Formats: sequence, C-alpha cells, structure tokens
Amino acid sequence: MADIQAQLLVLGGGPGGYPAAFEAADHGLKVVMINDDERPGGVCLNRGCIPSKALLHVAKLINESSEASDWGLTFAKPKIDLNKLRDWKNAVVGKLSGGVGELCKARGVELIPGRGTFINDHLLEVKTRAGKTLTVEFEKCIIATGSTPAVPPVFQIGDPRVMDSTGALELADIPGSLLVVGGGYIGLEMGSVYAALGSKVTVVELTGGLLPGADRDLVRPLQKRLESHLEAIHLNTKVEALAAAKNGITATLAGEGVAPKQTFDRVLISIGRRPTSKGFGLENTGVEVDEKGFIKVDAQRRTNVPHLFAIGDVAGEPMLAHKATREAKVAAEAILGQPSAFDNTAIPAVVFTDPEIAWVGLMEPEAKARGRDVKVVKFPWAASGRAMTLARTEGLTKLVLDPATERVLGIGIVGPGAGEMIAEAALAVETAAVARDLAETIHAHPTLSETLMEAAEASYGQATHFYRPKR
Repeated sequence: MADIQAQLLVLGGGPGGYPAAFEAADHGLKVVMINDDERPGGVCLNRGCIPSKALLHVAKLINESSEASDWGLTFAKPKIDLNKLRDWKNAVVGKLSGGVGELCKARGVELIPGRGTFINDHLLEVKTRAGKTLTVEFEKCIIATGSTPAVPPVFQIGDPRVMDSTGALELADIPGSLLVVGGGYIGLEMGSVYAALGSKVTVVELTGGLLPGADRDLVRPLQKRLESHLEAIHLNTKVEALAAAKNGITATLAGEGVAPKQTFDRVLISIGRRPTSKGFGLENTGVEVDEKGFIKVDAQRRTNVPHLFAIGDVAGEPMLAHKATREAKVAAEAILGQPSAFDNTAIPAVVFTDPEIAWVGLMEPEAKARGRDVKVVKFPWAASGRAMTLARTEGLTKLVLDPATERVLGIGIVGPGAGEMIAEAALAVETAAVARDLAETIHAHPTLSETLMEAAEASYGQATHFYRPKR
C-alpha cells in the first residue's frame, strides 16, 4: 500500500501547479503537490519572471538617473553594492515563495519538496529533499513540470562563465564584457540588466531581427534604444563555437562585417526553452508526447490517459506563466466535474525591456502570413501628452481590426508601462469589442492608456491629438 493517498496529485509547484492545487483543495479534494525544489513557485518565481523583473526595475532606475540630466537633474554615478542588490532580489523571491508555502498550509495542500517519478499511471515514487522515499497513490494527476533553458551541446563546454538564464540571475559578478547568444526576450531583458550595471553587452541573433516573430513596428523603437545602450547588436550572425581561455570565453562568430573571433568575460545562452517531459517516468503512464516534447492535451488539458492532465510549459506554446495559471483553473474545474475548457482567444505577451513591448491577439505579421485582410491603425506616442511629460515619446500603440466590422483582432504596444496597458487590450480582444467601444470609453487624462482610445478614434475618423491628412 502506498505511503500517501491523494484524490489529486499535482506534479510541479509553479504558476500552473500551485493554482491548480489551490482550486482543487478549495473545493474539498485531498491534494498532494510534489515540487522538485525546496521552495514552491517554480522557475517563474524563483529563477525567472520575478527575480528578472526586480533587476529590470533596478536597471530602469539606473538609466533614468543618467537621463535626468536632460531635465536639469544631475545625480552622481550609482555605486553598486552587488551583495546588497543580490540579497534584495533574493528577499523578494523568498517572500513570495514563502507566501505560496503558507497558502498551501492554509488551504490544506500537502506540499512535499522532492523528485517525483511515475511508477504507473496511478502511482508516483518521491525521493524527498529530506532523504526519504515515499509512494503516492492518486486518483487524478495534473502534470505541471514546466521547462528548462535550451543549451545546445556546442555551447556546453563545462565552464561556469557560460551561463543560462538561471546563472545570469545569480549575479555572481558584473562582467566587463558579456556576450548574449539569442536576441529573444530573455536575452534582451538580461542583457539590459547587465548593461545598466556596467557590462559591455554584445547581442548576437541568428535571424534578421531582434525578437523574432514580433511585429517590427513594435520592435523598432526598442532596437533603436538598445543600440545606444549596448556595445553591439549583430543580426544574421551565428555563434559557431565557444572556447574557454584564461582571459575569458572566446566565441567564433559568422556574420557579415563581424569580427570572427571575440573574447568575453561571460556568455549568456538564451536561445529558448524546452518542455520538461523527460526524467520523471512519463513513459510509464502511456501519456502521448509530440515531436517537440510537449504533452498532448485537449481543451480541458486532459491527456490521452483520461485521469492525467497537463498544463503550463510542458503542455505547449506559448510558454507563459499566465497561460499556465489559466490552464490550472481549467484543469482543476474539469477534474471537479465543471463544464470548463481552455477556449481563450487572447493570451497577452510582454517583453519587460525598456521600452516594454506587449501584444495580444492577431498582429499584422501573422495576419499577412495567413493572407487575412486587416485594417491597421497606429497612434504615435509623440502625440501623447503623458508620454511627453515622461520624455518617452518613442512609443506606439497599434490596433489590428477587422475591416468589415471594426472588431478588435489584436493590439500591440511599445513604450514604458506597455505590460500594464495590455490588460485592457486583452479584454477588448477577448470580448470581441469593436474600435468604437474603445474610443467611447472615457480614459483618464493625461495617461498613456489614452493612446488606446485615440488609436481607436483614428480607425473611423481622426484622433484628437494626431491628424492624418485624408488621401
């Protein structure tokens, strides 16, 4: 007989796992959550979203203190106490993770720190962090094992100066020079942090643009700003090899006009993440996995084994914490017998650089790729009074509309605070709002959110603060 009996087993305590556990426990189920970490919260809380945003806040403050000289305010160059900065970042993570642990106790979720491995589709073996081996028999299970950084073998040279995102967040030091391999959101966010702290940062991207797949109208203002903050940005460039040397890591680069051999104090590999679908006995359950390693699920997040569910990064793109949290609710409700399905139209994405980039729904590049006719309206922040007071007029708000109905299909925003503003945009897309709904919703003045209202006004007439001559 198993050591522990559970109505619901949740494997993984991240932004998918613990909300699912809480929802089920709140409705009376006996829930056991296995977390392969001493602290709950997953990669997002402990080694991703939260610590990176804490450091990005510091980077923004450093940059603003420098730029304030243009407004008549001159500050001394910041003195960086790396130990204190690291302690503050860790304290933020610790408080949030501790809060999740307390919520487990309050809700009656049995949290077991340890490594779980499926014996079969109703039994899990757990090697706890306390050194014990337990078995858990369960009626149903939600798999929320997340993802890990992708580091190709060519970059695995066994040198701690070659880091993934987890290593970069540890802030071991402030390197004099840093090579960031990959111009996606993780690379640009962490590159921005290290550049603000004083590193000379070089970004190398294999494709022809930063943030591959993102709308170029949104990327352009960010790239222009990064070009003035980073040492170099090399597009259409490949890192062919890395080699450890006494004075740093030597990278072999292949790109037009790029020096083929360059040495850096540290290297950050940020070329994406892979689902964690191996190493915990999933093959012993009969659950199907696709060619990319994602667990196959239906609209209720149910696998081909009816009592096993999967959510979050391991269950498919996009690999975003808030998508995992929504899936957690769906899976838990389905287990509770409620009529629930993951049928959301809108999943917002945010890049927390400076300026931030955020988008939701159908954007122009995707519409073109589908051959879909859309109406595009742009409102430049140069016409925003609030953006002017912030001295940040490089931003843009972009609406993608159905040309026949004016329905809001997608919205993209680039500029400070874009990540906060995208919630209104997500609501508009999710509820099938039309442009006039946005335009006739009174927005407080002066705010950056007014740019959504004025962009919508421009879809059927003229925006108050931006005139487009009629063709």
